Amino acid sequence: MMSFRAVARSAPRTLTRLSSTAVRNAKAAQPSSLLRTTWAPLRTPQLAATFSSTSWRQAAAKNEADEELVEKLQSELLYEGEVKPNQPASITDFLKNSPWEVKDEPGKEEVYLVRKFGDETITVSFSVSDLSNFEPEMYDEDQIVDDEDMETPEGKRLAETEAEEGLEDENVDAAVPFRLNIVVEKPGKGALNIEAMAQDGAILIDNFYYYKDPKMAHSSSPEAVHGAEDVYPGPTFGSLDEDLQLLMERYVEERGITQAMALFVPDYMDLKEQREYQDWLKNVKDFIEA
Repeated sequence: MMSFRAVARSAPRTLTRLSSTAVRNAKAAQPSSLLRTTWAPLRTPQLAATFSSTSWRQAAAKNEADEELVEKLQSELLYEGEVKPNQPASITDFLKNSPWEVKDEPGKEEVYLVRKFGDETITVSFSVSDLSNFEPEMYDEDQIVDDEDMETPEGKRLAETEAEEGLEDENVDAAVPFRLNIVVEKPGKGALNIEAMAQDGAILIDNFYYYKDPKMAHSSSPEAVHGAEDVYPGPTFGSLDEDLQLLMERYVEERGITQAMALFVPDYMDLKEQREYQDWLKNVKDFIEA
């Protein structure tokens, strides 16, 4: 489900009105033209004094703005702490009962699940960026009926059904899909690179690649990306024979990429996003205060 905190975070909250002190540069008294000519050397101290006064006022205004920003950052930290949820059962069960090791480095978007399966090393990676970049319209499977289809009886019934479902589901949040990059390696045999999606408690396979060099499946360097682009990718998964698709799905499931993982990933990333946001608030606050 779409993160409640992400919605609440963007909603307006009671803000402290920013108070700014009126800063005006005092105009120095202008001496007569005679005095300016006669006492020209005295202008340097006068300008220095004016510059010093202006600099002081600018520094005071800057300090006030910094203090207000720090205060707001602190209020955001307190707010995030108040809405911190308990760890979902899907996370607890997955970590306790699965063979996967979680590699999650603070400050990084990517999370990795790693395990051994016989002589295979399997890595599943996913990113918290999918949560912040989620747009429900991109994954809406309910397509609008074409004008020509609307004229048929089936088209009219379909349109009525979609309208009724839309009314029922308008208050239901869309589930956030997370892209999974699955790499299965065998020593000296290369690697399979499987692109999939974790959504609505299911693993949906998109593509099935094979690379002789496992680095092409892992690395995001320009050289690896360029090398991967030159490799024949195979047909799209959906165009394969249905029996072949089922056997490939079973192959993935037997390696622990199951419904339990499909439930774990979005819940874990929701918690990670909150942790990263709180750390970001604290880091910005500490920097400004330093």
